[in-house]
Amino acid sequence: MTAAAVDAETTTERAVLRPALEKFGLAEMRRTVVIGTVLGGSVARRALRGGLRRAKRRRAMADGMVDGFEVLGPMFVKLGQLIASSPGAFPRELADACLRCLDDVPPFPAVDARAIVEADLGRPIAELFREFDDEPLSAASVAQVHACVLADGRPAVVKVQRPDIARRMIVDLRAAFRLAGLLEKRSENARVANAEGVVRDLYETTVAELDFRNEADNQTRARTNLRAFGDNASVVVPEVYWDYSGPRVLCMERMRGLPLDRFDDIRAVHPDPELLIRRLVKAWVESVVVHGLFHGDVHAGNLWLLEDGRAAMLDFGIVGKMTPQWRDFVRALFHASALDGDFRPVARALRELDLVAGDSGDDATVGRQLATALAPVLSGKLAQLDMGKVAARLVEFGKRRGASGPEQLILMGKQLGYFERYAVALAPGWRLGQDLYLFRNVFPDEVRAKAAAEGIELPAD
Repeated sequence: MTAAAVDAETTTERAVLRPALEKFGLAEMRRTVVIGTVLGGSVARRALRGGLRRAKRRRAMADGMVDGFEVLGPMFVKLGQLIASSPGAFPRELADACLRCLDDVPPFPAVDARAIVEADLGRPIAELFREFDDEPLSAASVAQVHACVLADGRPAVVKVQRPDIARRMIVDLRAAFRLAGLLEKRSENARVANAEGVVRDLYETTVAELDFRNEADNQTRARTNLRAFGDNASVVVPEVYWDYSGPRVLCMERMRGLPLDRFDDIRAVHPDPELLIRRLVKAWVESVVVHGLFHGDVHAGNLWLLEDGRAAMLDFGIVGKMTPQWRDFVRALFHASALDGDFRPVARALRELDLVAGDSGDDATVGRQLATALAPVLSGKLAQLDMGKVAARLVEFGKRRGASGPEQLILMGKQLGYFERYAVALAPGWRLGQDLYLFRNVFPDEVRAKAAAEGIELPAD
């Protein structure tokens, strides 16, 4: 099935997979009791062992919370992953403790995996695959991955959803949503952290992620977009094999390589680690600014250096989707940072987003204010590029108009935080906001002219 065929496919079947988050019945009531008991007990046990010193007690309570997440299962492991990937939004002790949730989890039996594949695809394993490895390559909170060989001899991997995971996660989300509401009524910290909002965001992500056809569609689109300008040959997205994929099964070409945080190994085998990072970020920036669909979870397990020297982007279960208005804003922001320092177009883009009050002055005035607030952040090293700060400053612009926070920009900023960690190790001193190479396809004529004027030689690919 092609991406165009996916566009034509009716969404009715997928709509039934979106149960109401606010529903609360007997199953949710029982689960709420279990959740409260497990989390309360885990936190209490750790706190009692943590001693009386406040810092140790806070760390112990955070560890106890994660102990509870691991006992409660996949949905709470995903909650821990969300907290770990957003350290600025949660207490540091909790974000650090939740790093444990990024580890692999125990696999489920191969007999169950085979049954799910056969049920989704409607044929026996022996007819579908020349080989199917019962030992999974990896196991995560929602699914595990098995190596296989297709009937025509192509090496592939199959991502198989855990048995009954959808029902269990929805029940857990409803229970967690009810608990979050109760916590917000009793705790200032819960209100500040927007506990209900965190669960609602997790619900939106989970509902989309539980239908692997959404991920297959995202991955197919990303693969097509990557070649839109005829370059990016050193970056790859695996091909989805649609004939071997379904709601709970996703099959794609097999990749072999190293996760991007294997820094010593990458430095040992790659002749130019900085160029590796630049190529990845270039492709990713184009996905944000030009195409609007971007990888929303670029932790090292999803970015690999392949054996043939290319970089791979894997796992499109979580993506961001930039609206045209937000794309215009990000485009203007990078144009000002990399090319001319003119923030007036940024001001105009913010007006289109209703984030600038009518009495704030003309574009030149607002542009100067933005330059003062944002230029130092954008022009520094990647290690200093904090899109959380950028987003917070933009929210200040919009408060007088009651505008909501720029969630898409915040998701983009989280991914830049991952790239920051890789760049600090593999490309120290590199300045993302001023690297013309990244914007070669975004502002082609201007980049070409500025590179020629300044005698800068851009990489060929």
